Amino acid sequence: MNVIQAKTKTLQAAAPARRRVAILGSTGSVGCQTIDLISRAPEKYEVVALTALKNVAKLVEQARLLKPELVVIADESQYRALKDALVDTNIAVAAGAKAIVEAAAADSDWVMSAIVGAAGLPATLAAARRGATIAFANKETLVCAGPLMMKLVAETGAKLLPVDSEHNAIWQVFDFEHPEAISRLIITASGGPFRTATREEMAKMTPEQALKHPVWSMGAKISVDSATLMNKGLEVIEAHFLFQMPSEKIDVLVHPQSIIHSMVEYEDGSVLAQMGTPDMRTPIGYTLAWPERMATPAAKLDLAKIGQLTFEQPDPQKFPALRFAREAMKKGGTAPASLNAANEVAVQAFLDKRIGFLDIERVNEATLNGIPVAALNNLEILHETDQAARRFAEAQVQQLAKT
Repeated sequence: MNVIQAKTKTLQAAAPARRRVAILGSTGSVGCQTIDLISRAPEKYEVVALTALKNVAKLVEQARLLKPELVVIADESQYRALKDALVDTNIAVAAGAKAIVEAAAADSDWVMSAIVGAAGLPATLAAARRGATIAFANKETLVCAGPLMMKLVAETGAKLLPVDSEHNAIWQVFDFEHPEAISRLIITASGGPFRTATREEMAKMTPEQALKHPVWSMGAKISVDSATLMNKGLEVIEAHFLFQMPSEKIDVLVHPQSIIHSMVEYEDGSVLAQMGTPDMRTPIGYTLAWPERMATPAAKLDLAKIGQLTFEQPDPQKFPALRFAREAMKKGGTAPASLNAANEVAVQAFLDKRIGFLDIERVNEATLNGIPVAALNNLEILHETDQAARRFAEAQVQQLAKT
């Protein structure tokens, strides 16, 4: 049985009267939107744990609103500030990466995994080990450790519910009872802020310009990934593992309006699409209320007002990130983890204005080709590869910064 086979009777058990929720990465974009939804239905959800990287002020605000049992700040230097701010409450306070993993492993019915990047992997694995229902916005979990994660959830009975709008859309129209009838998955892409720019123009783009996404409101890292189309490359890898589909059956199609969030094509020629206004609270709400649905404040879709939906093929010359992702999938093993690590280093270097926009792809390609591929047998190998790729990528950044 597929781990997200939501359509089967086996997984259609009624949700508990008041679902216990842990939100990993609560101060980020997805975390804040999750809290927005929970705040609209407090009778249905009890937040038991919140974690954040370093935004103490926001975490304190959320803690006072939701009154969880535990709050954790990853940055240990912020522990005292968090502790002092909540001294008049009964909320337990902790700090550090280990404490975040412990928050994920603690008792809760539903875990939102929204920690950005590979840093979210240990906590997501901890939730999976206890068989939790995991709503994951952290695509790097499957990109870096897809085989290990899928094996673990199969063994423990954990359920992975995709929050990414594209994978959530596929999930909603995927026939898990008859996957052999599916011809291909079609992942849509807005095209990002530089869709119509030339390579010459892209070379001069600043972080501020890359962060101005034409449709979605997202965090800095994923906004840059959208500008390079690396987010689509990572999503292809994620879909490969999540839906157990070969890469040749996963296509990417640019759809600037972001109304169709993805499609599933069947062997009889039918193409089923999930549509809606571009608001992350729709897919978040679908996972939060699953196996039911919940009302969200997302604007209702008015196709007559929109007027038209357009589509185009992604330009492989302008956006080579899709090619890198498929090459990593073909190499297999630790190759996707190397690519992901390189991309995280390169994107941060671009945001820090150490390298140019097109240098991101140079760092990614060099690292993908420069780090040996190993069989992904355990987390130790994954960690070693991740660290080696980050060192290699940083060396590339330093060289490019000198030119």
